[in-house]
Amino acid sequence: MRRALILVLDGVGIGEAPDAAVYGDVGSNTLGNLARAVGGLRVPQLERLGLGRIAPLDGVAPVPQPTAAFGLMEPRSSGKDSTTGHWELAGVHLAKPFPTYPHGFPPELVTEFAARTGRGVLGNVVGSGTAILADYGERHQETGEWILYTSADSVFQIAAHEETVPLAELYAACETARAMLVPPHGISRVIARPFVGSPGAYTRTANRRDYAIAAPSETLLDALAAAGIPRVGVGKVDDLFARRGLEGGHTKDNAEGIARLLDWLRTGPDGLCFANLVDFDQLYGHRNDVPGFDQAVRAFDAALPELIAALREDDLLFITADHGNDPTTPSTDHARECVPVLVVGPRVTPVDLGRRSTFSDLGATVAEWLGIPFRGRGTSFLAQVVR
Repeated sequence: MRRALILVLDGVGIGEAPDAAVYGDVGSNTLGNLARAVGGLRVPQLERLGLGRIAPLDGVAPVPQPTAAFGLMEPRSSGKDSTTGHWELAGVHLAKPFPTYPHGFPPELVTEFAARTGRGVLGNVVGSGTAILADYGERHQETGEWILYTSADSVFQIAAHEETVPLAELYAACETARAMLVPPHGISRVIARPFVGSPGAYTRTANRRDYAIAAPSETLLDALAAAGIPRVGVGKVDDLFARRGLEGGHTKDNAEGIARLLDWLRTGPDGLCFANLVDFDQLYGHRNDVPGFDQAVRAFDAALPELIAALREDDLLFITADHGNDPTTPSTDHARECVPVLVVGPRVTPVDLGRRSTFSDLGATVAEWLGIPFRGRGTSFLAQVVR
């Protein structure tokens, strides 16, 4: 009756990766720079687990006797988006990053999308979601045309007002886009961005949906499915795996995500729960909101005692991230960073896991814990953690 919980703190990196210069991310250090910017992190629970032993962080002591196994993982796949990071955690490496569109999408793609969905297109620009709504929201409501935009990430984002275009039609349009976006335009994610409000006061809603391209090879989730081991997703994880091998459970914010995790820990069967808490990235990293990011980290830290208390004897909790999103840098985009890993559970030996060469080591460890031979592109560290 073993269980594993992979808990991804979206965007919570812990220092630039060795190849950060290739991505223009030299100096990015989400947790480190955040800690300096706020005069020290106040995360007593994470400190006790051993977060301060992974990297120097203002306000977080490197406790001599942590209660978790701790380490750092380097990204090995090309790219720095959520899909790439989650796939790597699940054992899949990408040789080439997903395509990006710094000047907007090719006219032929836009024309095809409009023809297939029966609505015109506004925008087709690079920009942040809040600015996009201010620029195009009123015109969208007048014409009913889609607002199409992208970012530094490989995303095809479609915004629509919920009172102008029904949610079901927006989701259908995203599925249409997903079907037409094949190599060489194999974009990582199509994202539905519904919003409400009036000119000058538009706000995005919690009805976002992500439509990811399917993983090119077997993932941890596929292997668990083949073995008949239950798998549950919390947050956007099912979207990132194109709903392959995972039952989903979308959440509107971190608080709801944590509530879902507690419910699974208290009542769930054996197997895997794969969860993503997105507020760090979506609400604060992309908006360079240092105080908000700090408060979100504090809130997660405050929730940890209840999560840990709910762990059963044969549970392992893995706390990690998928990339960085440093709110202190001029960029509002993801950062090529290493990520922390903390392993918690009644049977865990608090050891230093060192610097791992790929996120996939985590997936390989989960696979071994749950009794399947899958290792993907990783090396299990289970023997170090459970003795």
